[in-house]
Amino acid sequence: MIDYLQSKEQEMLFMLERLVNKDSGSHYKKGVDTVGKILSNEYKLLNFKVDIVEQTDVGNHLLIRHKDATSPKIVILGHLDTVFKEGTVKERPFKIRGSRAYGPGVIDMKGSHVTLLYALKALIESGCEEAYKNVHIIYNSDEEIGSTTSHVLIENIALGKQYALIMEPARPDGSFVSARRGGGHYDLKIYGKAAHAGIAPEDGISAIEEISHKIIKLQKLNRIQEGINVNVGIVKGGESANVICPYAEAVIDIRIDKLEQGLTIDQEIREICKKADVPGAIIELEGGINRSPMVKNEGTVKLLKMIQEVCEELGLQITDVSTGGNSDASFTSNVGVPTIDGLGPIGGNAHSEDEYLEIPSLVERTLLLSKIIKRLSECENKS
Repeated sequence: MIDYLQSKEQEMLFMLERLVNKDSGSHYKKGVDTVGKILSNEYKLLNFKVDIVEQTDVGNHLLIRHKDATSPKIVILGHLDTVFKEGTVKERPFKIRGSRAYGPGVIDMKGSHVTLLYALKALIESGCEEAYKNVHIIYNSDEEIGSTTSHVLIENIALGKQYALIMEPARPDGSFVSARRGGGHYDLKIYGKAAHAGIAPEDGISAIEEISHKIIKLQKLNRIQEGINVNVGIVKGGESANVICPYAEAVIDIRIDKLEQGLTIDQEIREICKKADVPGAIIELEGGINRSPMVKNEGTVKLLKMIQEVCEELGLQITDVSTGGNSDASFTSNVGVPTIDGLGPIGGNAHSEDEYLEIPSLVERTLLLSKIIKRLSECENKS
């Protein structure tokens, strides 16, 4: 398979450029669906069946498996959306500089789309039917905004699977991800009443004053040593310096180490936001804990061992790490499926203008992924 993939490197880069040069921010449904159609057509050429799960406000989700697959035991997750707004590609399209490729979403995770597609092509080329018929791929469209419309779908498809491979990018040193923190997202909106700050301040209700009380109380929920992090990361409000603020809003990010911490912190946040500190202010809270922690349990350790054996066969020494970032790995882990994340290519600076992919890793990680799928399929057939 190495000769096949090396001969396809330029083709893989062309596919990467094609995908990167399509805006596909989470809230840009048309763009996300365009990326989905490109990938759907590619898989159909390989005799894979693509089921479309229609969505109204976000892009459609895709469920992909070979037309002759019966009961695949490997679920593979990827996401079609990026964090970049419509028009970003026009400002900074795909480019190659030295040994790196740049562009919006190039490493998170359009490089992974190429890796997965060509890993399956390599398995087909090698005639390894038990491997390419043993995968069930889920491409969701809202991972970057919490997988609110897709997490139940992911959990339902994952149930009964033996392994979950998550196509988030590798760490910059190539490491896999064997554990992730859980977390949540809340939108806090405060409605007050506008009034002239000089003429009739007594007629106003300050949304900024109210949200200030809430921010102080929310930040005090931090228990870093216990693994609970609360961050009010965005605050907006106010119309003018001489107007009592009628509306303010805040975005709250939560990170947890243990599942039970999510229940506790959710109750505490809702208790804080249940009652206004400023008389007359109206509080609206949306959101919740949307990802449980991905735990490095016994099943994950066994899966990691098998994967690292494949690495050694290829002459690779790849470690595993725990990270505070969220991914859909939490959902497969939550339903008891041994899960390894970070199986995409190597790169860095995701979600930024300097996001990049290390081009030499494209073929290397594609070969590795194909060998992992093959190994896990052989293990499944022998069990």
